[in-house]
Amino acid sequence: MLKEEMRLGKVIAVANQKGGVGKTTTAVNLGACLAEFGRNVLLCDLDPQGNATSGLGVRAGEETSYEVMLGQAPAARAIVPTSCKGLSLLPADIRLAAADVELVEAPRREYRFADAIQQEARNHDFVLIDCPPSLGLLTINALTAADSVLVPIQSEYYALEGVTALMNTISRIQHSFNKGLQLEGVVLTMFDGRTNLSLQVAAEVKKHFKSKIFTTIIPRNVRLGEAPSHGQPIHQYDSRSVGAEAYRQLARELIARNA
Repeated sequence: MLKEEMRLGKVIAVANQKGGVGKTTTAVNLGACLAEFGRNVLLCDLDPQGNATSGLGVRAGEETSYEVMLGQAPAARAIVPTSCKGLSLLPADIRLAAADVELVEAPRREYRFADAIQQEARNHDFVLIDCPPSLGLLTINALTAADSVLVPIQSEYYALEGVTALMNTISRIQHSFNKGLQLEGVVLTMFDGRTNLSLQVAAEVKKHFKSKIFTTIIPRNVRLGEAPSHGQPIHQYDSRSVGAEAYRQLARELIARNA
């Protein structure tokens, strides 16, 4: 299944400074489904809330993305396996919140994460970075390290609110730190096809982003909301749910785009 050849080490930042849009849900479940399809995947948790870490049933230890960012531990030593074959995790917890302040005066502060995961990017097919819901130094580090950005957008009234700020940040990163940074695409999340609002938002987002919108749409699904509390990605928690099938389809589409 899905044996296409592609280049190794695609680093993708999953970002949207608006909270509650399915960013971590997308990072965790897309990574898990890519691994299910035989890809070697590293998920990096750069959100001090550590939801990607707990959502995979992992408890952060002494070495996390905080120690990696500050140069106190190599990424290889902080990375841990998960219950998903082929999916590894660089965990995070609340300690990471201090990094924004502690790195302010640090040399190459925007490149700390890029420098730290350079080798790991060569060792994996995909590296996904779960960014915090802000445009601070942690997100800037993620965007500087990334080849591309995947933007989840919730199917709600204020869907595009703040996305302009994110696009402006991406543009600044391109000019100042990472000229090769691209928009991987936009994925609609929490979609309810029974409502006119979801349909209107989908039409608006497609009009705004045109070819950069993923064909796959992530539906509003109770099982997707339940899975993190069990420390499992959706394809383990309920393999036959519509949420699991949606993230499998998103993984297929991402693989095809990078074939």
